[in-house]
Amino acid sequence: MSITKPKITDVAKYAGVSVSTVSLVLSGKGRISDATITKVNQAIETLGYVRNNAAANLRSNTSNLIGLVLRDITDPFYMGITAGLSDQLEKQGYMLFLAQSGNDKNKQLNCIQSMIQQGVAGIVFCPVREGTQACLDLIKHANIPAISIARADINANMDYVGPDNTHAATLATQHLIAQGHRHIAYLGGTSDSLTRAERIGGYCSTLMQYGLPFKNEWVVECDRRQQSAADAAEELLNKHPKITAILCHRSATTIGAIYGAQAAGKTIGKDNYIGQEVALLGFDDAAEAELTTPSLSFVNTSTKQIGQQAALQMIRKMQQPQLPPQRIIISPTMILRDSA
Repeated sequence: MSITKPKITDVAKYAGVSVSTVSLVLSGKGRISDATITKVNQAIETLGYVRNNAAANLRSNTSNLIGLVLRDITDPFYMGITAGLSDQLEKQGYMLFLAQSGNDKNKQLNCIQSMIQQGVAGIVFCPVREGTQACLDLIKHANIPAISIARADINANMDYVGPDNTHAATLATQHLIAQGHRHIAYLGGTSDSLTRAERIGGYCSTLMQYGLPFKNEWVVECDRRQQSAADAAEELLNKHPKITAILCHRSATTIGAIYGAQAAGKTIGKDNYIGQEVALLGFDDAAEAELTTPSLSFVNTSTKQIGQQAALQMIRKMQQPQLPPQRIIISPTMILRDSA
């Protein structure tokens, strides 16, 4: 036996008002007395009426959906951003419409196209290299705002919210130098990563500033798996035993490097015992960092704050479409524990 859902006409009849009055109460528009608003809301609650937002959006040519296209929804970096975006947007009556594109520029374009077809009011996305302009053209044609939350800033003609990768690497390298380290390596990431390029830029320029050696063989690539980081760290330290500190590209790299350093016969910690101990300092703090042995130090940028600021900028752009593109940079902070 099916149960008929109450309609807006049922609410109007129950409250003894017109359908247009109910619509005005639901939208929060128009001059409606408090007594009438109370009466309509009581009718809605009594009947269990649920507003059809999709139909309302079509009628008013508005939407409460914001599209979010991520490369990898399991990446802790993007999980934090999603939480920040969702928290801030929900306070303003908006909901996230989430999709994952990987590093495939065609898939990202398809995700954005699908979101536009679903009538989103704006799109937040992490651009894939060589695919950004096509996405921007599509979004511009739809006449909705877009914000990049890329790890690296790759287009000056769009709004951007993200970390300062170069400054984060500078802070990390300066800290290690202040601890007495003179042979510092960089582990992780791949050569096609703009984030890695920015961080290595900060690392390299800081070494040069202090008159310390920068050696290409001390800059080692590896993928995001902890096992890859462990293998790469072990090989690096066996080949170059003078290295006393390693900057690690991501949290998983830092965790993997613990096992690689130990396999190479090193202990890990803050004290620089030549030939014996190595310091590990990573980027992007992780929940498990306090539970490892030793606990891990990081240069961290709040991903939740990135998401919150992206949400606020999206709302500003929806309200004032003519605003010029803004670059909002979230400053890094040092989280010092036992590994560095």
